[in-house]
Amino acid sequence: MIWEVDASLESLLRAEALRRTDTDVVFEAPTTDWANRLDGPVINAFLYDIHEDVERRHAGLTTEKDASGRIIGRRPPTRFFRLAYLLTAWTTRASDAHRLLGQLLENLIRFDEIPVEHLRGRLAGETVTISAAIPQSDRSISDLWSAVGGEMKPSLDVVLVVPLTPAVSFVAGPPVEGREVRVGERN
Repeated sequence: MIWEVDASLESLLRAEALRRTDTDVVFEAPTTDWANRLDGPVINAFLYDIHEDVERRHAGLTTEKDASGRIIGRRPPTRFFRLAYLLTAWTTRASDAHRLLGQLLENLIRFDEIPVEHLRGRLAGETVTISAAIPQSDRSISDLWSAVGGEMKPSLDVVLVVPLTPAVSFVAGPPVEGREVRVGERN
C-alpha cells in the first residue's frame, strides 16, 4: 500500500507543482551521503511517520454480499492511516530551493484530496485526503534531521490519510431457507 501512496503523491507533485520544471521526485532518506550524490534539482519526499488515525476507527463488522444481495461474509471495517512526508527541495542555490518549495505549497493547498487521476493501484476509487504545512508529529524537526544524519533544510510537512481495509473475511453460514416447527408431547 505504501508504494501506491508514494506513486500517487509523485503523480500529483509532477503534474501540478513541477509540471514545467526538470525537477526529479525521490523518496530517499535525506542523508548527507545521499545529498552528496545529487546532480540536479530534486524534491525529496521522505516518509517519516505512519500511524493509524484512531479517531476514525469504527467497531464491529461490515457485511459482504454477493451479486444477488445474499450475505456471504463479514469483515472488519476500513481503517485509516496517516502517512507523513517531509518535502525538501535540493538545488545548488537556496533561492531555487525556496522557489520550488513555494511552488509545492501553492499547488498542494489547492487540494483537500488527491484527485482521482493521480491515485495509483488499490487507491484508485478511494478518497485520500492531503494536508500541507501542518506539523503532525510531537518530534521536533531538528530531531528528525539528526536521526537521518542530514543537514537541516527548509521543509514542508505533507500528510496523506489513506483508507486500508484489513484483508480478512469471516464466511457467513448458509442462509436460512425456511422454518420447521415441531410440536410434541411433554412428559
